[in-house]
Amino acid sequence: MKPLVLMLYSLQKSLHSQTPTTLDSISKLKMSSSSTESKTGIAKTVISTVGSVAAAAMVARSVSRDYLPSEFRNYMYLSFRNFINKFSTTLTMVIYEFEGFSDNEIYSATQIYLSGRVTSNIHRLKVAKTPSEQQLNVAMEINEEYEDVYNGVKFYWCLVSKKKPTREYYTHDENGRSSKSDLRSLQLSFHRKHKDLALNSYLPFIINEAKTMKQNEKTVKLFTVERKTSYTRYPTTWTPVNLDHPATFETVAMDVGVKEKVMTDLDRFMQRREYYRRVGKAWKRGYLLYGPPGTGKSSLIAAMANYLNFDIYDLELTSISSNSELRRLLVATANRSILVVEDIDCSVELHDRVHVEAAKASARRNQPRGYEEPPKITLSGFLNFIDGLWSSCGDERIIIFTTNRKDKLDPALVRPGRMDVHIHMSYCTPSAFQILVSNYLNITEHNLFEEIDDLISEVDVTPAEIAEQLLKDDDPDVALNGLIEFFDVKRKEKEEAEARLKEEELTLKENEKKQEDGMENSSN
Repeated sequence: MKPLVLMLYSLQKSLHSQTPTTLDSISKLKMSSSSTESKTGIAKTVISTVGSVAAAAMVARSVSRDYLPSEFRNYMYLSFRNFINKFSTTLTMVIYEFEGFSDNEIYSATQIYLSGRVTSNIHRLKVAKTPSEQQLNVAMEINEEYEDVYNGVKFYWCLVSKKKPTREYYTHDENGRSSKSDLRSLQLSFHRKHKDLALNSYLPFIINEAKTMKQNEKTVKLFTVERKTSYTRYPTTWTPVNLDHPATFETVAMDVGVKEKVMTDLDRFMQRREYYRRVGKAWKRGYLLYGPPGTGKSSLIAAMANYLNFDIYDLELTSISSNSELRRLLVATANRSILVVEDIDCSVELHDRVHVEAAKASARRNQPRGYEEPPKITLSGFLNFIDGLWSSCGDERIIIFTTNRKDKLDPALVRPGRMDVHIHMSYCTPSAFQILVSNYLNITEHNLFEEIDDLISEVDVTPAEIAEQLLKDDDPDVALNGLIEFFDVKRKEKEEAEARLKEEELTLKENEKKQEDGMENSSN
């Protein structure tokens, strides 16, 4: 018994001899254990409550789906959503891919806009490329979110796709009909106080930015009229191909002053959108390129298209059968494009109306009674399309006529206001020769240049003829000497032609004199 008492006494003494720190540690340990047990209990309670609520919600959903009418369920859902929305500060705008059967411009513009603002925060992207394109197309992937900042405000984008039953819709392409099984939309979320900023500033900014990006990245195309062989609603339509013409204003062989005049006029035209709108005039510009064949009219058109990044619509009037068909084709041309009517002097109906009407009257006399002429393009109809109300159906349009004989055109066709700028594509000049020799032989100086400049002033030679001679050899000495020989041949041909002309004139005068003498003799 005594040893046990001594042991208890010793233990009590040791406890009383512990330092305050040790006692505090023991007290804190007890409190920590109590706190942990309390938190564990709270967590169990929360989990149990959530589970109960989830189970009750599932039971309520099952009961409502089986026993409540759909109208009542929709009403309860909308009421619950409206209740939750009262506590939310976020506004979401839904932008669908299609508006009826037409493309939604905002959707397309946003896709282009966001593709140029890819950051490291994006985890998934859609990348595509067609054989006719030069660059990769980058776009948002479905259910991927993107944050954009505009004027210090954060906007959140998300691409959503919902599977729907396959539906058919009509398009304007040659296939006429397409199908789609998914309904895509872009969701734009932001603080509701920025609604006016989003509608009046942010979305218009995106549309303008997308137009600029699309214009800078697009491949210039050449559209030609194709006539369908099989029966279709529209027998003629525009068919595009990529325009790979390398011509630029730096490489076009023409007088430097004329070239600068064209570039200045184009720049001025592109900057005058508000001016044309203020004066009530269609935003278009007309050019008439006239001169002998081979003077670079087609190259200048290609250079203008590459300079402005405009598509070219090459209109062959002889392939159009009526004014209505012409109107449909012209309305189908896009904005920021060049409409080209080459060799307009070869279109009989657009010649000087005095000669045309006389030819028509003679043809009608030779036709049987009851014969009706098929519909044709008339000058008045053509002018209405390029200068009347139909010309206001688009913006940033350039119309170019080319002709070898300006004097054969009807004055109404080339008057100011229709053809605003008349450009004479002349024979090769010394400045144009400098451009040609730099392009083809990659030289800017040579001891034969002075002699060639003198020959250019004496003999009419087109830039195409000089380019053909420069192509014959890569050695500048050989090529330029061959060009001088070509000038000699052209000069002899010119002298022979002038001699023949003088001889014909002399013969004509002699014949006229003989006729006069014969008439005098007969009168005597």
